Amino acid sequence: MKKIAKRSTLCILSAPLLTLTMFLSLSTSVRAQTQDVQVVEITAKKYEYSGSPVHVKAGTKVQLKITATDHDHGFKIATVPDGAQPKGAAGLIFTSEQDCWQLKKGETTTIDFLAQTPGTYTFRCCHTCGLGHKGMKGQIVVD
Repeated sequence: MKKIAKRSTLCILSAPLLTLTMFLSLSTSVRAQTQDVQVVEITAKKYEYSGSPVHVKAGTKVQLKITATDHDHGFKIATVPDGAQPKGAAGLIFTSEQDCWQLKKGETTTIDFLAQTPGTYTFRCCHTCGLGHKGMKGQIVVD
């Protein structure tokens, strides 16, 4: 009788622990699914961005990592797709919106955003870098 009582007590005490363990493992996998991020690496060098155009799917969280290799550059992009009204709904939602991100030579600058609306988004250098500065551009294409 005492053995049955001990086993019953053990089952009663271990059931909540098992339930808690299952819940925590489930919430971890759910958290991992909601934190998926597409990492895109680009280099900025005299008059060009390598790795452009960049293709991402709508609804994707993107972490853009840009490294200036030769000297300082900049990064400027509109939040609405090319051809859309400038005051329209944002298609790219940035965690830290800036007019011009400074890209320091030899350093990697990380820019996080949500690619929400399909379209083509052209980005440009916004730090004068020489004679070909005005032609230094690239594209992010949200499919």
